Amino acid sequence: MATPNEVRYLNPPAVETQKKKYCRFKKNGIKYIDYKDANFLLKFVNEQGKLLPRRLTGTSLKFQRKVSQSIKRARHLALMPYVGDMLK
Repeated sequence: MATPNEVRYLNPPAVETQKKKYCRFKKNGIKYIDYKDANFLLKFVNEQGKLLPRRLTGTSLKFQRKVSQSIKRARHLALMPYVGDMLK
């Protein structure tokens, strides 16, 4: 029989261990985001073609602005679609 100080669980308690978010541009030393590289820019949009927010991608504010500008330029030149049904 368990002593009063010993606590037992049926399932182990969930300990949230999230990976630390980081800016992939700062980490890799990328200074310029090319709007002509549509495959790279697809990592920053969801299935519907919407931009992913910073809190999900971990991108810093400076590079999030550059990413959004690059995606808008690629859409304008028809390198990326504005709206996509099951884009990925």
